[in-house]
Amino acid sequence: MRAAVFGSPVSHSLSPILHEAAYAALGLRDWTYGRREVTADELAAVVAGLDLEWRGLSLTMPLKEVAFDVAEAVTDVAREAGAINTLVRRSDGRWDGANTDVAGIVGAVAHAKQDGRATLLGSGATSRSAALALVQLGVRDVRVAARNEAATNDVLALLERHGVSGAHVALADWAVESRPLVISTLAPAASSSAADALKEAGSTLGGVTLLDVVYADWPTPLARAAGDAGAVVVSGLDMLVHQAAEQVELFTGRRPPVEVMFAAARRATIA
Repeated sequence: MRAAVFGSPVSHSLSPILHEAAYAALGLRDWTYGRREVTADELAAVVAGLDLEWRGLSLTMPLKEVAFDVAEAVTDVAREAGAINTLVRRSDGRWDGANTDVAGIVGAVAHAKQDGRATLLGSGATSRSAALALVQLGVRDVRVAARNEAATNDVLALLERHGVSGAHVALADWAVESRPLVISTLAPAASSSAADALKEAGSTLGGVTLLDVVYADWPTPLARAAGDAGAVVVSGLDMLVHQAAEQVELFTGRRPPVEVMFAAARRATIA
């Protein structure tokens, strides 16, 4: 059986290491997992050309939105998030779309203490997944700090549909008010701006947990600045492992040992 991660760029992805570790731990010797560079324009044709040995696909940027054109059915979570990061082969040969990013974020910060208030940095596709994760975590009041007002309004509307109070603040002002849980979905350039905003505000972040969904080129400027300010910083690697475990179960029907996947991730990043 075959599975892989598709995206562009995708050479940095740790997903093959995580999935292969999970398959080995489960004794699934006939399963393999690779990576392939696929652009948004190529996705439909590439998926159509996969034979029945292919059982699952992990999708990274820029494929999470165009995947709706490929999926036969879509989970409620993926539809609400407006993002598919997982395609699962159906018995009829077609594909179902799912979103495991939400579960990944929940798993990464479920341990964090929070009082029902959170700050969400960014307003893109991953931000919508993060908003749904905050809903599942029981957060009732969210400040969304982002530059794109239209995209921010989409995130706020999503929160409102779940009875969560939300407000937009400028990214430059995100650190003015301290909240116990912060999730950053920012790209590297914006991460630098958020780090500068934190330093300018002079805020201390003792008792704050910050999840930065990025795991490559760690630590990000924001992660470094937040740690210096006293926050407990959680790497996007935690999110990646938890969401990958969900994918393995969707692909194989068996729950993998998450601790084995974490060990493989740590070996890869230390190396």
